[in-house]
Parts: sequence; structure tokens; C-alpha cells
Amino acid sequence: MNRVSELSTLLAALRRENRQQSGLDQRLIPSDMTAAKRIGADVAAALGWAVGGWKIAANKEKMQRALRTDAPIFGRVYKQFIRQSPAALEGRTLLHPVSEAEYVVKLGEDLPPRARPYDEDEIADAVDSIHPGLEIAECRFVHDENFPPLTAIIADGSGSGSLIYGAAIPNWRTQNIAEQDVVLSVNGAERRRGDAATAIDHPLTPLTWLANELSRARIGMEAGELISTGTLTGMVLAQSDEEHVADFGPFGAVRASF
Repeated sequence: MNRVSELSTLLAALRRENRQQSGLDQRLIPSDMTAAKRIGADVAAALGWAVGGWKIAANKEKMQRALRTDAPIFGRVYKQFIRQSPAALEGRTLLHPVSEAEYVVKLGEDLPPRARPYDEDEIADAVDSIHPGLEIAECRFVHDENFPPLTAIIADGSGSGSLIYGAAIPNWRTQNIAEQDVVLSVNGAERRRGDAATAIDHPLTPLTWLANELSRARIGMEAGELISTGTLTGMVLAQSDEEHVADFGPFGAVRASF
């Protein structure tokens, strides 16, 4: 078995068995981002799970510094881990889960790969709805002194876990989504606050980036897929007996209990 196959087999096994490990053998660490993304696709193929959507992270410099990258990253979100709010998650089955308040976009049309880049107007026309949401990110590697480089994390789907979404925002095109204040609370106490204008500009901005990034890799996006477009509030570690609430003001709230 070559190194690429060995790593994709390992990552698929860790997901299937719902477990973490400390560190990664140096020889298995993907050499660059291109190799890491290719392994991410191999992991999805090995799992055979239905892909229900995508996650985007590190849209701007602050989060890029935190995640040790100089560009946005993405990962697949599997259909069985996408739920409507309110959601109850079994804490003992989660791997160092962190919650992030994010806008979730549902596609109404396919976005197949093509030679010409998509522009934001085309992406907007393909959007069925935009929702308030919570991403519950997980990682197959323990956050310790042996934590591997970013390329290994990207091969692991950029830490994708669960995606929880609320009701669709009515008439989203006419709403001031970019400047809406969003508050992430734990057991009623505010922990983080942010907005799209600061963190991602607008959900359409990272969505357009993802459509073109996937298109260059000859991967299409499909109608019905849900995409978490990047954290607005930063990450909060989730622990047992907690309720995390992302409050999007007039756009509604999303709840996850652990």
C-alpha cells in the first residue's frame, strides 16, 4: 500500500470508528495542499457515505493565521451529520467538538465544473435559501503537542463534523445579512459575537470561492447541498451538559445541546 492509500484508509477508519489519534507518522503527512485535497476525496470514496454538503473555513487573515494557512480551506459534510435545529448531540461520541455560528446556504441548482469561473451573480441565482446555522467541527487528531500540519487536517475534511441549521431567512436577497450581529451563547451566557461583514464579507463570497475551487478540481456542487460558509464568531469548545445557541436576531436562533 502506498502512502496516499495508507493515509486515506487510516482517515476513513478513524471516521468510521469515531476515534482520534495523537499525531501522524511523518511519512504520511501530505506534501502540499493539492495532495491533501486529493486525499480528502479518496477518504470520501473509501467511506462511501452520501455527501450532503460542504464546509468552508479560514476566509480571512485572522482565521487563516489561527489555522496556519494563507487561503481558505474546505471539506465535505456527510448527509447523516446534517440536522435541523434544535439538535441533541451525544457528547461522548464527539471528537473534541467546537461550535461556530455560521450562515448555511442551500443550493437550488447544480454548479457543475466548467472552464469559465463562476461570478457572484451566478452563484446568487443558484441559491435556494440562506439559513442561520451552527457548525460542530471535529478532528480525527488529538489537539496535543503532536498535532500534525494543516495538510493532514485538510485531508481529514478540514475538521468537518456536524451541521445544524435553522429556518430559511425570508427574502434573503433584501436582508442586511452582512451586518447582522450574531451571538454565540453557552448555557445562556454570551461567549462570542460577530458579523458576516467582518468575518466573511457575505455568505455569497465564500460560496463563490468554493464553487470555483471545486470546479478547478473537476468537482461539481449539486442542488440540495448545504454549505456552511465560515465562522462569524470563532470557535467555542463544546462540553457535556451544555446548550450552545447561535442567535441571529431577526433571522432566528439555532440550538445544539450536548
